[in-house]
Order: sequence, then C-alpha cells, then structure tokens
Amino acid sequence: MESVPVLIETLKRIVTGVIDEVRPGLIKAALSGEHADRTNSRHKDNFLSEFDLRLHDRYRELLSDALPSFVYASEEADPQVIGPHADPDLCVLVDPLDTSEMAVRSLYGYTHVMVYSRSLRRPIAAAVGDIFHELQVYIAARDESGVDHAWLIERDGTSHPLRLSRSVPLREALVTNFLMKPDRFGALAEQGRLFEELGSSGRGRIGVDFGSISLCHVAAGFTDSVIEFHKGFAVWDLAPGHYILSAAGGVVVDLRGRAIPLDYGFATVAEIVKAMDDRYKFVAASAMPLAQEVVAALSENRSDRARTHFPQP
Repeated sequence: MESVPVLIETLKRIVTGVIDEVRPGLIKAALSGEHADRTNSRHKDNFLSEFDLRLHDRYRELLSDALPSFVYASEEADPQVIGPHADPDLCVLVDPLDTSEMAVRSLYGYTHVMVYSRSLRRPIAAAVGDIFHELQVYIAARDESGVDHAWLIERDGTSHPLRLSRSVPLREALVTNFLMKPDRFGALAEQGRLFEELGSSGRGRIGVDFGSISLCHVAAGFTDSVIEFHKGFAVWDLAPGHYILSAAGGVVVDLRGRAIPLDYGFATVAEIVKAMDDRYKFVAASAMPLAQEVVAALSENRSDRARTHFPQP
C-alpha cells in the first residue's frame, strides 16, 4: 500500500487533472446546448452524459497507473478487480461526475474519489473536487498514527486545514437538502416543524446542495447541516463526504440520531456490489447537538425511520 502522504498527493493530482480535462468540454456543452445525454440503463431516473462515461474510463486508467491493485467501484459500472491481486485490500469508490445534468449546463459539477481499506474496514483517503469553483478540492486522509485530517485546497494550490470548532442551534442554522427533483421538494415542503424551528429566530435558512460536496461544505463551516430523509443517497454520494466531514470533526447520524460508522460493508467484492445498490438516509452536521435537534425536528414526519438501512460495525 502506498504511504498516506503519497496517496494524498496521488488523489489530489488525479482529481485536479480530471477537472482540468473535463471543464472545457462541459463549458462548450453548456454554451452550445448540446449536452450529450445518454440513456441510463443502470439508474433510469438519473441523467447520464458522455462525460460521465468518459470520466469513468479515465479514472480507471489513472488509478490503474497509480495503485498496484484495487477494486474499482464506480457509479457507472459494476465493481471490478484491477491489477494482479485477485482480492486486493483497497477499494476505490468513484462518482466520476456528480450532478451531471447541472454540469453540462456549467452550473454545478463535482467529482468524488474515496480509497477504502477493506482490512481496516474504513476509508483512508478521499477527495471531492468542485469543477467550476475556485475552492477546488476537499480532501481527507488517515495518517500513520491513525488520525484523520481534512483540508480544502484552492485552485491556485493554497491549502487550508479543516477542523470544526463551532456550531449553531437549529434556529440559526443553514440547513441544506438535495431538493431539485419535484418529489424531493414536495417531501421537504411537508417538514413543518423543521421550518418552524428555522424560522423562529429569523436567521435560519434552507439551501440546496448536492451529494458529497454538501457534507464537505459542512466540514469547511460554509453550511451547518445536510438532511436526506426522502430517497436516500447512494454510497458514492455519501461516503466520500462522510469521511471528509468526520475527519474535520463533524458528525453524520441516521434518522434515529445514531452515529453512522465509516464501515460501509466492503469486506468482499460481493458486499461491494450489494452496497452499490443501497440507499442511505441521514443528517450531517457540524456537531452532535445540532444533528440531534435536526433529527427531532424531522421525526414527527418520519414514519419510515425504522426502514433506514446502515451497515453495522
């Protein structure tokens, strides 16, 4: 296995390189209106573009050059073993292009990579890249002593350590949700108690955010909480941001308020395949008191909380 410093630099180089490669094509697609959308046979309700498929192949190529052997678990295909080892320790989870339908309009676009050690049963490194923003890469890694660290890297290379030291009560919080699709917006609109709490001081706010980047925004202190209680996030949308937020000192809990482990059940290739079909409902926050406040505000409308699935350690 590569040392942690080398692994961090490898992920940073790969993710920033992919961003530089794909951004001009996405801008061209946005300005021309030719979005190169494709029929999505794996996830019929999700937008798919040629960019997603191209980046899926590109990540596999770049990671194959950087890592001796790993399980490649990408949103766009079934997991596959790369390299000479039949049962490698590392699993690399990739969402090549998150928010694809926004990315081809040059509005929002993100790319996720997480390296998971199956022997440790946890992530050891992750990077979430923002294709269009100057705050370009959120990254986390576990050092040799077993301590996790997180950083934000600007496009010019300036690095900022991420360590949360403050939180606010729900009545003053900026809470975000992936509310773009009509059914998701409708479910959010039914959360009366949440809106009452946020409106009680005049300072609470609801915002829109997307996938792993939403948890990274909490890790950086830009937002206070992320909620997902309707359909649930796929593992490639939750896990990289979950790890980065955890490394920064934040929390991710299920809809009963229980801390969600970083073990995503990747012990075998068969379990990785199963995990790619799971959905995860959660509350992420800058600190546990805020997370518990949000859970309580959601609970009166959550009759299906017991059906929320998370792997157990």
